[in-house]
Amino acid sequence: MNQELPTPIPSPCINVCQMAPDTGLCRGCLRTIDEIVAWGTASDDYKRAVWAEIRRREAEIQWD
Repeated sequence: MNQELPTPIPSPCINVCQMAPDTGLCRGCLRTIDEIVAWGTASDDYKRAVWAEIRRREAEIQWD
C-alpha cells in the first residue's frame, strides 16, 4: 500500500502578536483570533484554507 505521508503545515505566526482593531487581524500573521485559536487542533485542510485566506488578505493590503 503506497500512502502519501501528510505534510506538516507550518504555522504562519512570526511572533508579532498584535491584533489590529480596525481589521480584526493579527498584524504579524494576518489571521483572525478564531483562526489563531483553532490552529493547534485544526486539520491540515483547515490550515491550508487559512493559508489561502492569508495570501488573499496580503494581496488586498495597500503596502506603503
